[in-house]
Amino acid sequence: MLLIRFLIISICILYIIRSLMRYLIPALFQSVINKAQQQAQQQQSYQRRKPEGAIKVDYIPEGRKSRLPDSEGEFVDYEEVK
Repeated sequence: MLLIRFLIISICILYIIRSLMRYLIPALFQSVINKAQQQAQQQQSYQRRKPEGAIKVDYIPEGRKSRLPDSEGEFVDYEEVK
């Protein structure tokens, strides 16, 4: 008798939980999807404000203002293989 009562109560509880999850899980996923969409829109709006190809240098160190001539660069000898 006790086992049958336990099984009936367990089945009822599982059925109630299953019914609730049918409504709660889609609502939870919808909120996650809405947050992801908002973040994507914020990233797109940030990218739109920044013109493509524009470079801004905020700081140039004191010792780096002079530029090396082209003859001072690194050169690697090579042989063409036919």
